[in-house]
Amino acid sequence: MSGANQGRPPSARARARQDYRRAQHRRALLVAAVATAVVLAAVVAVVTTAPGWERAREAFFSPERAWEVLPEVAEGLWLNLRVWVVASVVGLTVGLLLAVVRTSRLPALFPVRVLTVLYVDVFRGVPVLLVLLLVGFGLPALRLEWLPVSAAFLGGLAIVLTYTAYLAEIFRSGIEALHPSQVAAARSLGLTRGQTVRRVVLPQAVRNVSAPVASMLVSLQKDSGLISILGAVDAIRAAQIATTGDYNFTPYVVAGALFLLVSIPLTRLVDAWSARQGWRGSLRGVSGAGVVR
Repeated sequence: MSGANQGRPPSARARARQDYRRAQHRRALLVAAVATAVVLAAVVAVVTTAPGWERAREAFFSPERAWEVLPEVAEGLWLNLRVWVVASVVGLTVGLLLAVVRTSRLPALFPVRVLTVLYVDVFRGVPVLLVLLLVGFGLPALRLEWLPVSAAFLGGLAIVLTYTAYLAEIFRSGIEALHPSQVAAARSLGLTRGQTVRRVVLPQAVRNVSAPVASMLVSLQKDSGLISILGAVDAIRAAQIATTGDYNFTPYVVAGALFLLVSIPLTRLVDAWSARQGWRGSLRGVSGAGVVR
């Protein structure tokens, strides 16, 4: 019966519904295009008619100055990207480990769980800028011979300390969102506690929180520019050096544009991944106390 229906042309009512949907879609596109054009025109009109527009254009949007400082700022961005990659790998690894420790109920791990809770509470509550200052100026004061004191290392360490705490909480939410029946089923099949964590709990927990974790890594990429306050010659610091003397702030615009060239594609990839997984920005999971007992 269904095969016979597939060969038939759509009915008049079905065609009418399709035409109506197409008309609504075209109308929505037209309204969106007109609204966007109006907003852009209004912004351009306000900016270009401002009394100080000519001076601001020379100070912030000089093509000659932008091309001149581009190599130095791009070289500084390469340092930001290296710090971002290393901090992401370390933060993901340590954050996942802390989440597993915190959700475990082994009595022997109680002191470690307490320390984990204190660590997460402290570094989630202290601004990342303050952590950078304390780490950047506090650790060198200890004069530890084995500790690198370069601005890039200390800045990256401060970012790792902060973002690891956030990632640990995200992973913990993914673990606790797992229904307890998953753990019970794994244990009933003869899996040990460690096998249950590795083969049942963590794969599902990581999948549940992959979208918010990816969003956090995008934020980490932007905050890698904060290492400039310790003197590391990254993109922002290179732009600051380039503005010295002539007070032309075009290098800052160049640095911002380079960061956007990295962050916007990453953001779109995260959005596409979220839509593909069906989350669309919200964490989906079954409520429950998914801890390994």
